[in-house]
Amino acid sequence: MTAIRGPVVPSRGALRPVGLHQVRITGGFWGQRQAVNGTATVEHSRTWLDRLGWTGNFVEPISPVRRGREFSDSEVYKLMEALSWETGRPGGTSHAAQLAELTALVAGAQAGDGYLHTAYGRPGQPPRYADFNFGHDLYCAGHFLQAAVAGARTGAAPEQLLDIARRVADHVCVRFADEGFCGHPEVETGLVELFRVTGDERYLDQARKFVERRGHRSLPEHEFGWRYFQDAIPVRDGEVFQGHAVRALYLAAGAVDVAVETGDDDLLAAVARQFDRTLERRTHISGGMGSRHLDESFGDDWALPPDRAYSETCAGVATIMLAHRLLLATGELRYGDIVDRVLHNVVATAVADDGRSFFYANTLHQRTQTEVLPLDREQLRFGGGPRAPWFEVSCCLNNVGRLVASLGTYLVTEDDGGVQLHQYAPMRVEAGGMVLDVDTAYPDQGAVTITVVEAPETPRTLTLRVPQWAGGGTRQHRVSEPNQQIRVELNMRPRWTFPDPRADALRGCAAVEVGPVVMCAESVDQEDGVSLDELRVDTSVAPEATAVKGRRILPVAGGWPYRGEPQTAEQPDPVVIPLVPYHRWARRGPSTMRIWLPTTPS
Repeated sequence: MTAIRGPVVPSRGALRPVGLHQVRITGGFWGQRQAVNGTATVEHSRTWLDRLGWTGNFVEPISPVRRGREFSDSEVYKLMEALSWETGRPGGTSHAAQLAELTALVAGAQAGDGYLHTAYGRPGQPPRYADFNFGHDLYCAGHFLQAAVAGARTGAAPEQLLDIARRVADHVCVRFADEGFCGHPEVETGLVELFRVTGDERYLDQARKFVERRGHRSLPEHEFGWRYFQDAIPVRDGEVFQGHAVRALYLAAGAVDVAVETGDDDLLAAVARQFDRTLERRTHISGGMGSRHLDESFGDDWALPPDRAYSETCAGVATIMLAHRLLLATGELRYGDIVDRVLHNVVATAVADDGRSFFYANTLHQRTQTEVLPLDREQLRFGGGPRAPWFEVSCCLNNVGRLVASLGTYLVTEDDGGVQLHQYAPMRVEAGGMVLDVDTAYPDQGAVTITVVEAPETPRTLTLRVPQWAGGGTRQHRVSEPNQQIRVELNMRPRWTFPDPRADALRGCAAVEVGPVVMCAESVDQEDGVSLDELRVDTSVAPEATAVKGRRILPVAGGWPYRGEPQTAEQPDPVVIPLVPYHRWARRGPSTMRIWLPTTPS
């Protein structure tokens, strides 16, 4: 069988990624989501792209009024990438006909010199590259290059798609040979992967130039500041991620790609250093990134208000993409912990069970009851609120789509010594000269059983990541003969989690986690008339997986809200506070919700 590679294929590194064909998710938590993603979600996305005219923007003659925001082309490209991975994955649904149709559309919109963007350069439109801050010319080009790489690696798209991509990249290399870059990073990863497919070193060199040009405040000044555009500090000089969260994470992923392919260990170490500090001080308990709604940005250290958590779904996808690259480059299995956390508390939370609505932002505390939204209208408010079928800015759904379709490549790696399992799901793995069947109900249960179906010719090592919450580290087993069974039992006992005291907005609160899953209290589970804001949890009593004990605090009504003594009266009888996994919230009708619960005085 011809090897079908995945989204990230570095030429060097401590660990090798598996190809898309080497891991088949056979059921369970992610098997169901992959099936819904590959049918309902991609169909839903295509329907909305056609309905709103975003695909129509590629059709000649171009309409006098272009539809959608300046970056809407990227949604077509991300959908194409998702369709390619879905078509190529074991057990996936074929979308080859749709890919051929979309390839023809894109081909018709490409300019003679290779430029590709439907928002600029035509009669009545602004000129090309008129706005490096917000134009998104190169951002869209980057997503297109990634779509073409997916089409080439799976064989799902016509060969013409890769030809179009080479012309796009050739144009970029000529136009930006000496100066300039985009206010939204993304083209860097696309150029490096295209280099990995074609071997054309011009694309790698151009990606390196884009990374090195940042941080000198050369973009036009803006009210959000240069940090927002990742132009305040050179990449290799930073200490922590700052500014727009998705921009920061995409740039970091591109920098890792460049560092790996050029052997720039200093650049790789700089990104790893910044990621570590960001995880330590600027990341929500869910693994979500971003705490500022105005500019979708990281806040200062320890600025993590749960009711203003932005935690954009795209930032979650980007976090996984970055952590996976660092895992491959360094071989440090600890990066699998953040992938585990984000998968089960951001990506799994974002999309509805039917795959046809989604969260743009993922708050950790919903104060007011969510709304029931119309199913036939896009939402203009994309910074919060309930899951919606579509937003004016709908970057997140197709981002999840491409990740989930290619998810198998993020679960397992291999090297000359054997195979490493980083994430747990029911799956058939063919890697490292062995065939393995993995059976588990993770994340709902902690038991994982691996059966050796085919053994390697010479004994090799199977390495299992043990999450930090289960003790951390790794477990290694020699695989030498078929029918071996390896079993690991991860401790899934519910546990109290307390915030760092420097996180002001979280002081005096606690949360409950079960395995990788963050729990929350949702209003639909409380007794009539009980508000979540009235509840206090008793952390002296061990939590259960479905409930914790606490008390109800009745506020004093009326008047000036500040007094010289406490203003609440605690009810004498304890109450039981039901909990649900955070990824299950807002699936049973309008509700309020909170993860961090105030504690009773000790």
